[in-house]
Order: sequence, then structure tokens, then C-alpha cells
Amino acid sequence: MQHPDFPPPAPASQPLRLLVADDNPVVRAGLTALLSGRADTTVVAEATDGREAYEAAVRHRPDVILLDVRMPGVDGISALPHLVRLAPVMMLTYSHETETVREALRLGAGGYLVHGEFTTEQLVRAVRDVREGRTHVTPGAAEALLTELRMSAPAHDQDQIPVDVREIPAKSLSQLQSPVGQSSRSRFRLSEREAEIMDLIASGMTNQQIAAACFISEKTVKNHINRIFAKLQSTTRSQAAAKWLGVA
Repeated sequence: MQHPDFPPPAPASQPLRLLVADDNPVVRAGLTALLSGRADTTVVAEATDGREAYEAAVRHRPDVILLDVRMPGVDGISALPHLVRLAPVMMLTYSHETETVREALRLGAGGYLVHGEFTTEQLVRAVRDVREGRTHVTPGAAEALLTELRMSAPAHDQDQIPVDVREIPAKSLSQLQSPVGQSSRSRFRLSEREAEIMDLIASGMTNQQIAAACFISEKTVKNHINRIFAKLQSTTRSQAAAKWLGVA
């Protein structure tokens, strides 16, 4: 018998309650149909701009807010500082300009996903991780962050990042190594995933940022790094980066 002083136990797993804010009705309808048709997520409200998103968040108290960047009226970036006080916010947008990604994360967004760069399962996992305080960014947003890191490195971290890394143009993640590194990196016999992670290490990304960019856990990143260091016969990130880029 249930004791009168204690509430009944909660169900083992409640679906995450989501708010979708996007001015495109097709995107809103698609996300709502996708996320409400699952046992682990449900959309409790929709909004067409930042003001509606705030009002809906106050009324419905969602677990996570999915927020577009560009919307008429109050846009996503303007609404973000107010929304993060109510619930974790995941930016879900077509915009991946460096300044936009940086500003969104600076203002408190828990993740940044670019449409076309994730599967349904990755979206749901990212939403759950953001609810738990773990950051998620898709490759387009990660590349924008890499550009920002390379631009800011001379002023903030000159001693830790090899000079050649700062001179590399902002290209795809697979092109981050220098020409010298391109000709010598094959000798290290890294797997495709290890090479991808080594590129991110060389760009200055932290384990958390790498995990978010690759949709893997930080523990998996650390396991990859241990194997990478063994293959490169290195004990530090800067030493491994210098060898990988061919400047050691």
C-alpha cells in the first residue's frame, strides 16, 4: 500500500518534452512529426520566433528547446540569453557561420546542430546529452569553431600550438595538416577515425569538443588518443601534433 506521505513512484522513463522554434513551417512540422512519433521524445509546443519561444517556454516548461538562428521578429541569438534561463537550448539551424556558432555557444547554447549533418538517432542522442549538460556540435559547426580557435591562437595560446597550425587555411577537417605533414603522416598507420581525431587535436580542440564533433563519448576519445600517442611515440598533445604536422 502506498504511504499517504509519499507520492507514487514516477515511471521508469519519461519522454523528453521539447519546444521547437523555427519560422519555417515545413521544418517545424517535420521535426514535430519526427520527435513526437517516438517513445523517448515528444514536442509539447512550437514557435515561429524568439518571442513566441520564450512565451511557450514559460507556459510549457520544456526539457530542451530546439532553436533556429534566423527568424523574423526576435531571432534565435537575441532570444537565447532569456531562453537558457528556462531550459537547455540546442541550436538547430542551417546557419554555420563562425561568428554565429561562437556567439551561440558564448550565450549559453548547450549544442549546435546544422541541418543535413545528423541522423534522427544522432539528434535524439544530442538532445538527451544537452539535457544532461553535455555539449554537442555537428561537423559544420565544429569547423567554424576550429576557424575561431586558429584565429585566436596567436593571442591566447602561442606556446601550446605549433606555429604551422596557425598558418593552415580554414579548409575541411581532413585538410588541417601542413603539406609536409601530408607527405609523412601515412607512416604512422593511424586508422581513419584516429587520423580524424589527430587532426582535431592538432587544431587545438579539447577532448570534450572532439567528442561533440565526432558524436562519441569523452572516454572513447581518450581511448583513441592513447592509441594515437603510442603510434606517434608521443606523450603530450603538442608533441603528437608536431609529429603529425611534420614539424617535429
